[in-house]
Amino acid sequence: MRKQSARTAALVACILSYLLVGAAVFDALESEAERGRQRLLAQKRGEFRRKYGFSADDYRELERLARQAEPHRAGRQWKFAGSFYFAITVITTIGYGHTAPGTDSGKVFCMFYALLGIPLTLVTFQSLGERLNALVRHLLLAAKRCLGLRRPRVSTENMVVAGLLACVATLALGAAAFAHFEGWTFFHAYYYCFITLTTIGFGDFVALQSDEALQRKPPYVAFSFLYILLGLTVIGAFLNLVVLRFLANADAPGRAPPPRRGARASRHPARPGGATCISQRVCRLEMWACDNLGFSPPSSPVAVRAIQADRPQARRKSI
Repeated sequence: MRKQSARTAALVACILSYLLVGAAVFDALESEAERGRQRLLAQKRGEFRRKYGFSADDYRELERLARQAEPHRAGRQWKFAGSFYFAITVITTIGYGHTAPGTDSGKVFCMFYALLGIPLTLVTFQSLGERLNALVRHLLLAAKRCLGLRRPRVSTENMVVAGLLACVATLALGAAAFAHFEGWTFFHAYYYCFITLTTIGFGDFVALQSDEALQRKPPYVAFSFLYILLGLTVIGAFLNLVVLRFLANADAPGRAPPPRRGARASRHPARPGGATCISQRVCRLEMWACDNLGFSPPSSPVAVRAIQADRPQARRKSI
């Protein structure tokens, strides 16, 4: 318990330190650019008001109307294709924010829909990720056998490297496709894919929001939906591998567990060349037999020879 508490405290300290470092870096990178955009916007606002004679209230009303009209540039957002797109962003917790329910009944249904859909989606992607990892392990094992290895073995490190390569390939494939269909640069398309598949979902780049693509480009719509679902499976499988690797390292025993209360300590510690290949239960029986000469467990010949060599012959107790 003390070791686990220390590890939890260390993780909390790491998270807080990571947040502080991230805040400092984002402040240095974005703060000055934000200030420049604010100055430019204030200048343009003043020029627009002087040119058309708008009052401050008129300009605020114009801004409000522009924000409301922005989601409708892409066409009808709440027909079936757009609603399916919104449902994906809800249950996968992407949440772009490009559209949201406008009615109270829609908001209520959205809450209940997410309450059931999010756990169901997490369980589904967990299961799909496990199947995908099993497939990758099988392919790696087959590849090692083809290379002529006598005893091929797929380690966790092999799986992590394979998962990382699969993630990079998935992101690159999506970036190339969205750069072609949306007219973005490859970097911006790659950024969109990363933000989407990690379910961050800022909403600064959202696919299917130009030229009424939701109604006019069914193949592109189908590709976008499949890419999001399959990409989330690949990223989820990789993150599962990383988390399991971390937990395995954290929970690895550094020393043998203490003996149970009331158990007698053995006078004969384990030798490296002796009974290391014997099962744990048989080892316990053999160690107990060393201190209880009237008991003869079904031990292996290797362990018997190791015990007899380490101890002079003892006379058994007579019954």
